[in-house]
Amino acid sequence: MKQKRYISVILPLRLEWEPSYSLPDNIERIEVGERVKVKFANKEYTGVVSEVDIIPETDPKKIKPVISIEEGIGKIRSEEIDLWRAVADYYLCSIGEVYKAAYPQMKVNMEEARASAREKAAARKEKLTESIRQRIAKLEIRVEKRKEQLAKAKKESTREAAVKALDEAVKDLERAYEALNNITKGKDRINATEIIYKEIQLSPAQSKAYSDVKTGMAKGKPVMLNGVTGSGKTEIYMKLAQECLKKGRNVLYLVPEIALSRQLEDRLYEQFGDSLLTFHSGETAASRMNTTESIRESAVNKRNYILLGTRSALFLPHNHLGLVIVDEEHDNSYKQDSPAPRYNGRDTALMLHRIHDCAIILGSATPSLEEIYNCRFGKHHLVELKERFHGSEDADIEIIDTKAERKKNGMRGNFSIKLIGRIQQTLDDRGQVVILRSRRAWASAMQCSMCGEIVKCPHCNVSLSLHRGGRMLCHYCGWSAPYSGKCGRCAGELKNLGAGTQRIEEEAAALFPKARIARLDSDTAQNKRFEARTIRDFAKGEIDILIGTQIVTKGFDFSRLRLVAVVAADSLLGIQDFRADEKALHLLEQFRGRCGRREEKGLFVIQTSQPQHPVYQRIANNETTALNSSLLQERKDFNFPPYTRIIEINIKDNFEDRAERMSERLAADLRKSIVREGDTILDSPITGPYSPVVDKVADQHIRTIRLSLKKDRTLTSEKEKLRKAVNVFEKENRYDGHITINVDPS
Repeated sequence: MKQKRYISVILPLRLEWEPSYSLPDNIERIEVGERVKVKFANKEYTGVVSEVDIIPETDPKKIKPVISIEEGIGKIRSEEIDLWRAVADYYLCSIGEVYKAAYPQMKVNMEEARASAREKAAARKEKLTESIRQRIAKLEIRVEKRKEQLAKAKKESTREAAVKALDEAVKDLERAYEALNNITKGKDRINATEIIYKEIQLSPAQSKAYSDVKTGMAKGKPVMLNGVTGSGKTEIYMKLAQECLKKGRNVLYLVPEIALSRQLEDRLYEQFGDSLLTFHSGETAASRMNTTESIRESAVNKRNYILLGTRSALFLPHNHLGLVIVDEEHDNSYKQDSPAPRYNGRDTALMLHRIHDCAIILGSATPSLEEIYNCRFGKHHLVELKERFHGSEDADIEIIDTKAERKKNGMRGNFSIKLIGRIQQTLDDRGQVVILRSRRAWASAMQCSMCGEIVKCPHCNVSLSLHRGGRMLCHYCGWSAPYSGKCGRCAGELKNLGAGTQRIEEEAAALFPKARIARLDSDTAQNKRFEARTIRDFAKGEIDILIGTQIVTKGFDFSRLRLVAVVAADSLLGIQDFRADEKALHLLEQFRGRCGRREEKGLFVIQTSQPQHPVYQRIANNETTALNSSLLQERKDFNFPPYTRIIEINIKDNFEDRAERMSERLAADLRKSIVREGDTILDSPITGPYSPVVDKVADQHIRTIRLSLKKDRTLTSEKEKLRKAVNVFEKENRYDGHITINVDPS
């Protein structure tokens, strides 16, 4: 009797183990990475073979057989599975959740549909081939008959007719042979060809930085390129990518936002042509699938690629990776907060670099404190580029005290008279203006003038925002209602608090009636075509004033931009987050760098009621290095990252009392498992449970427990204790689906 063979399979589920399955006798060959159709809990799933010929720990009688091998869909590469395991281990989730993120059900369904379509196409091709072969056989007989007729022809007129008939028969036969040749060989097959790239010219400062980058890469270290805005980091990335492609290796180029990728895509296409692939959620599912298949096929056809994408591009089937570029590494958009895996694209890129043993460069004008820490302690190689490509100087900074301006009647709505004058002068000089307001909508909140009630979402503990068109909207759960202008409690008049981008746009239109004005925020960005058109039109000079949220601070390059201004800048600092000052510094410095390019000096205006705040003063005095050092010292003094690792455990429940009770119980269990002997309350790594600022979203009450773990040899074991403690708690209390773990929250 033939001995049963067993395999382990990764399923797209939150499981702490990899289920075992038996192989039917008709399946003789199977490899790690192949995908199989299996049943789990009476449902069918497409899983990935993670191990073959295992000795199962489960009773063999209880092990189900594999339904089928999924022929025709791509095999998962070993490097992909290695990355899934690394992400699952670090971010304390299951490998099944990572697999589900890398290959969501829609993607799997599309792969299966394409595999089926390819099978049908192959069947049609074989049928057509056989039909042509039969036609050829008939034509060959016809040619032979025509030859016989020619041989028998005696009269000249008859001979000419026979020659003509033979000639036509031969041509028909040649066409049939050509058709067969095209089908069997594949006339549309793309052959790998050597691409001739345009030479990339670097300035002396860029050339020095490029050389330093190569030195760091030769040491096998990640390289941090700290280049001021407008210094030409992109040219260095492109030269590195060009060199990598010439060596027959592939390149992954990560950006934090879709909007940023669109402008960059045009530049990269000019340089790399059809070698450029793109991958982000703004593309259609079919386009993303085509990119995935192109990457998978590149391992066979040796056609090298440079892939431009957002964080999800990390999970594509990369092969022969030679370089990973992480642009704007400081950006919070690299962090995924939900669902699992709650990973950071920058740190996951570092995992990818280790797995593929390839070079990696992280770039930013405002490096994260984590990167500054890594460079100071020699983990990463620092390269600085402090000279702008076009030789232009940093934009001048003007801080306007709105509190003082209001006292002397110097405000017109949300614009100070000083700022209005600066904008008008810029427009008169045919320059462009970008205005930042960190809140969208028309008003960010509404308050009753009688009872003082703030209008809140009935499903979330947050204020509703008033949008143009007379609708109140919750920016957390999406609930909306018509705006009546009356308080629901006492019928008093509602007054609007805090102007959003819509109101700023209206005020700007009234102040500058001749200017062409556009708005770019998450409301308008939902229409990807509108977003792309707005960016393109501003770049072409067809928009004079662009108003937006943080989207407008990203790494865009607009040649005519002369003035950038922040309205109500204090909202950037008024958040309960130990990273608030760092985030504000990054955003303001990035925004400042958007203007004054192409050898012309720009102006950066900050409207604030706290002009003496250290962040504003340090930026105004060009002391960002000193501010970073100060912030790092604060983090060290208070045991915050990058000197520790923070992990947040969130408990969500429809019932507030149960959320409170369960979070208290879980915190007590964690203290038993993780708190070290001899630790005092002050030394304890566990804080909470406590209610976060927004403690109710979509009818779910939230409680948070925060762990601050030391970055020493015990870190991995402490994280494993945490994972086990949470799993045990869920099982013992039958509390599945309520607890999430967020490692390195943004």
